[in-house]
Amino acid sequence: MRMRALIFAICLASPASAQNDPSTAALNAARMLEQASINLTEADGARDRVRALTETIQAYEAGLSAMRDGLRMAATREAQLTAELRSREQEVAQLLGVLQTIETTAPPVLMLHPSGPLGSARAGMMLSEVTPGLNARAQALAHDLQEVQTLRKLQQSAADTLVEGLTGVQNARTSLSEAIADRTDLPRRFVEDPVRTAILISSTETLDGFASGLSEISEGEIAETDADVSDRKGRIELPTQGVVLHRADETDAAGVTRPGVVLATRPRAIVTAPTAATIRYRGPLLELGNVMILEPQPGLLFVFAGLQDVYGDMGEVIPEGTPVGLMPGESPEIGAILSTSSDGTGTDRSETLYIEVRQNNSPVDPESWFRTDKDG
Repeated sequence: MRMRALIFAICLASPASAQNDPSTAALNAARMLEQASINLTEADGARDRVRALTETIQAYEAGLSAMRDGLRMAATREAQLTAELRSREQEVAQLLGVLQTIETTAPPVLMLHPSGPLGSARAGMMLSEVTPGLNARAQALAHDLQEVQTLRKLQQSAADTLVEGLTGVQNARTSLSEAIADRTDLPRRFVEDPVRTAILISSTETLDGFASGLSEISEGEIAETDADVSDRKGRIELPTQGVVLHRADETDAAGVTRPGVVLATRPRAIVTAPTAATIRYRGPLLELGNVMILEPQPGLLFVFAGLQDVYGDMGEVIPEGTPVGLMPGESPEIGAILSTSSDGTGTDRSETLYIEVRQNNSPVDPESWFRTDKDG
């Protein structure tokens, strides 16, 4: 497997103690992708196949993200070293010339001097003082050249690893969709009435109006629940890896102000339930695209909008960490992943997930419930 070959190559080429070294970063990412590949193989026999596949996809996403960052570090470092070496071409040529002269000249000739023995002694003393400096500069040059070669080999080998990782995560997503379709063991609090749902959708023009009418879309009574997540308020993890673009009540570039948070994510990122919850609605809604509305406790709704795929059925009670959807977009090409043009700018997070929290039919700041202090 190419991943194992990459791991072996990096182990030979870089010191394990270099915490911020690009090669070490890529090594750790390759290990993550290797483990994700193993997880995908083992997921077929897992008792909870949905959870196993969800964890596999998350492992792939983390590994691909780490590999992307490591390779961009490598590309940036290579460009830096190459520029430095080019700027020192004349100095390098002179150094190589001196070293070559010292290497090829016979020792007795080196010791001869026109002034006789005294001059030879002085020349020898000067040479003994200069030689360590020349050797140090030569070793530094050799180290830089070796690092450039190592970084180039790393990038060439890692392209194959990225292809395997991208293929693996796509296979895992397909398997996850199949496993969710086959799932029949989740408890239900109500059964949806499709006609009532369609009427509610057609008769409402805002998320407020739709959310307030959710109790009308069931065929019968909605079972009571004593679920309570209030002890986790402010500490609930975000449903996907991402970076906050807009906070509650901030105006975006289009001049729109919303009471929720806008999260920038990578294409096809998996979105999971941040707590155990009831699926109150899933599907297209207004101009928000595909929407997932979860109820973790009575009177509290988590609204996730902007999904491409949504998983589960209305009325199901799902455990924490259950996949509820995938973000839109296409997986990036290898060239885009390796490019340094977007390094640090977040442009690889091209999709947006809108998160709104509603408590007793009124929107509240999502950051009062979710942790947003960590970038994904």
